[in-house]
Amino acid sequence: MCTYQTHKIEISGSGKAKMGWISLKEAAVYVDHPVHLQQDHSVNIDFIDPARGPSARVAVELTEEAALALADAIHEAIAAAPPGLAAAGTRS
Repeated sequence: MCTYQTHKIEISGSGKAKMGWISLKEAAVYVDHPVHLQQDHSVNIDFIDPARGPSARVAVELTEEAALALADAIHEAIAAAPPGLAAAGTRS
């Protein structure tokens, strides 16, 4: 079922869009009908650089199980890294 609730957060990152690599400033997460994924509903994540317009977007459609597994994997990867390794402003 579509919730029509979009959860937006500010982020700092990069993503590869149609025009190449872009800065990502926002993420929007919502449950809705997918455009491409072959199922009735999906967890959709849009990574966006609003300053560059609607084409500066990386879109992801995931099954509920895949979205939850991704969230777990993100937590596990960060927990396994030395403290501060993924902190803003550091680069190896």
